[in-house]
Amino acid sequence: MIDRAKLTFHDVVLRPDPSRTVVRPFEPGYSRRFGGGATRTQEVADMIGALDEAELTRQLDGITASLDENHRDVETMLMRRFDDMKPRLADPDRFDQRQRELIGAYFSQEYAYEAAALFNPSAVLHPDQSGLSDGAVRFVMSLRGIGEGHVSSVTFRTGTWTPGGEIVVDRPSPVSVPPIIGELGDDGAVVDLACGGSQDISETVLFPILPSQRQGIEDLRLVRFVEDDGAVMYHGTYTAFSGSEARSELLSGTDFKSFEMRALTGDASGGKGMALFPRRLGGRYTMLGRQDGKNIWYHQSDDILDWNGGAKLVAPRYPWEFVQMGNCGSPIELDEGWLVLTHGVGTVRNYCVGACLLDKDDPSKLLARTPRPVLAPSPHERDGYVPNVVYSCGALVQGRTMMLPYAVADSFTAFATADIDDLLSVME
Repeated sequence: MIDRAKLTFHDVVLRPDPSRTVVRPFEPGYSRRFGGGATRTQEVADMIGALDEAELTRQLDGITASLDENHRDVETMLMRRFDDMKPRLADPDRFDQRQRELIGAYFSQEYAYEAAALFNPSAVLHPDQSGLSDGAVRFVMSLRGIGEGHVSSVTFRTGTWTPGGEIVVDRPSPVSVPPIIGELGDDGAVVDLACGGSQDISETVLFPILPSQRQGIEDLRLVRFVEDDGAVMYHGTYTAFSGSEARSELLSGTDFKSFEMRALTGDASGGKGMALFPRRLGGRYTMLGRQDGKNIWYHQSDDILDWNGGAKLVAPRYPWEFVQMGNCGSPIELDEGWLVLTHGVGTVRNYCVGACLLDKDDPSKLLARTPRPVLAPSPHERDGYVPNVVYSCGALVQGRTMMLPYAVADSFTAFATADIDDLLSVME
């Protein structure tokens, strides 16, 4: 008897690229000189204001030429940063246009957001499915990038997939566009967040901008959510890590260029790994979670932001999941029920990927699960930043075939495909 699903592995591999940078705010760490006086910020601005025309031109031309290689509309970007700094400067109106641009440059920093790792992918259907060959689909992937200081950001890729055929990931744009913060809510959650000027989804980068996200935006689980009236919204649950506390937050948008970022509330929101079902069930939002750090829980709510209570749904049963379980992305609707990819942690902190099936009419009922992992660390794909880990934040199913992007050793991303009937046949 075959007790393990057969996967087809593809040659596509996504590795971190230190040349991809985003410009983010920077300010000197020392606020004032010994004995009082001006702040370091004010000192720097005053020295820029004292430069003669020749040196001002030389400095501004040099930094503009450097930034032009990887960034679009540099002048506007530097002026926006100057505007951010104005409240911390004495008499900011005394600076002319070029001085303001150079001040903006001094208080900016290029950040290689995926220099160390590119992993924990999630895939959904692209909002644009036009111009494709028969049977092919276009997809959007989110990925977790790690850069200096082990800070996690979210980056995106696009690609095409023909079930039964090849997976092609588009070459990302050399340009990366930082988020522009709009209105802030009372609790500090971003109400309006735009990657202004993005011409390609791969240019969009979401790096930490709120105190709750100071150390990272981790493991975005994307879902293409369809409302009862047919309206489509892309949601993504992720873990915001401040450096001391973790909480779940929600990303929402329609085009991957502008978003809302909102904190989840309720006693279930403090855990990691929440994943939203792709539609309302019985008029209510439905979510999987892992608030106890061990089991997969089932939640329903009338408010997409507020999650309380819940019931334990799937508990560790097999050796490869004895330590803990969690989901590997949002549930996928099949004729047979709801397919949920799971992760389990076993010996030597091995992370493996499995699957289970929930009842279609009542997903609080577990119908079947894989007794052995669908995907496990292999001898040629086990080494990296965190060895013995394979992980995913969301697969894509078309017809009866699944595309599974997955992370290897918290370092890079690979791809596999599987036949749905084969996957269901090994469940018990």
